[in-house]
Amino acid sequence: MKSTQYLILLFAVMSLPAWVKHHSKGDFEVTTYAEGLKKPWGMTFLPDGRLLVTEKQGHLRLVSTDGKVSEPLKGMLPVDTQGQGGLLDVVLDPDFSNNGTIYFSYAKKQSDGMSRTAVGKAKLTAEGLQDAQQIWQQAQTKKAGYHYGSRLVFDRSGHLFVTLGDRNYGKDEVQDMQTHFGKVVRIDTNGQPAKDNPYINNEGVLPDIWSSGHRNIQGAVLHPQTGELWGNEHGPKGGDEINLIQAGKNYGWPVITYGVNYNGTPITDKTSMPGMEQPIHYWNPSIATSGMLIYTGDAFPQWQGNIFTGALKLMHLNRIELDDELKLVKEERLLQDQKERIRAIEQGPDGHIYVATDNDNGRILKISPK
Repeated sequence: MKSTQYLILLFAVMSLPAWVKHHSKGDFEVTTYAEGLKKPWGMTFLPDGRLLVTEKQGHLRLVSTDGKVSEPLKGMLPVDTQGQGGLLDVVLDPDFSNNGTIYFSYAKKQSDGMSRTAVGKAKLTAEGLQDAQQIWQQAQTKKAGYHYGSRLVFDRSGHLFVTLGDRNYGKDEVQDMQTHFGKVVRIDTNGQPAKDNPYINNEGVLPDIWSSGHRNIQGAVLHPQTGELWGNEHGPKGGDEINLIQAGKNYGWPVITYGVNYNGTPITDKTSMPGMEQPIHYWNPSIATSGMLIYTGDAFPQWQGNIFTGALKLMHLNRIELDDELKLVKEERLLQDQKERIRAIEQGPDGHIYVATDNDNGRILKISPK
């Protein structure tokens, strides 16, 4: 998208509150599909209709098609659960039906209270996980606790995007292309940089980097029509964003932002800079984004192509319609009556929408047409 188009879009969304609708639930119903999960973070459907769900404290569980939650699967790697750390996202290998392989992201504990985001893979068997192994890790460590990312998305060529938070670092570290802080990386299934990455031959740049200047992407999805990576990320106080995440682009954090520090003081006086991308959409105040879905099902034809984003702080499921120019048409806030932090979102094989709530007694909610 051209920079002038971005600017037009941003001016259009400045009056966002007037556009927001609080849904009356007239055309859908919400049921509890599963419960008793402890802080679920990521989930994905298996070909047989079961759900694979991660829990923050390091457990991976299966949810049957009738909503029964399994015991923790054996064989998971150890994770660091301090602060925002833990077992995070999970995805299936593109050839899962033949190889049974899954990939998961997690906070990896290091010595002296340090940690890093890492990615592992394992074979899913009837007995649990087999041959679990780490395949990738952040190049640098940081004191445990903050901003790990970390969504996993396979692209159409079979490469894996890994979204990485800034680990609560500042400009010098995040904008440094020799760090993994505030980056998206793109790797193969063995953890090596994809051979067509934008910086693969650039001296002084880590070869697995896809994009830079991110704060903390906790929702990501491959666009079903274009095959491009989209993501949502946490701003500080204000400035949560939806971005079209393209190769070699810098998304500006913390040089530019629409947010401020949590105490209200400025982070920067700039919301735009040459060579830095503008968001497709941003929120002020923050909704605390997590989980992301671009809907393609037949159960809700009126929602096809809509973007769904979980809201942790404002406790709702956010729905956005964009036009062909990627301009905001409507924003709607669903599930506010549930009063739950929404962490993960998946479209089921039935075309219904499933969301995981971020609580010690976490639930999987199912959104179905009436």
